[in-house]
Amino acid sequence: MVEIRYFAAIADAVGKASERLDLPAEATVADLRRVLTGTYGPGLDPMLKVCAFLIDDELTRDDAAVLTARVDVLPPFAGG
Repeated sequence: MVEIRYFAAIADAVGKASERLDLPAEATVADLRRVLTGTYGPGLDPMLKVCAFLIDDELTRDDAAVLTARVDVLPPFAGG
């Protein structure tokens, strides 16, 4: 089970701040993207392509990165 936490625009797009997903032990960022697109529709895919993923305090966009117990999905942020 992987806890997925969503922030900013991605949280708005999926309609929640977090959820738990039953993913295989060696699931990757690419697997997570496929599950999320399958669950929330193909309109989510363009947003996921620009998101970063925080896994064990490491920020990545690498599709091959293996997920851990908690993953934060972070869209690009702008601010000043």
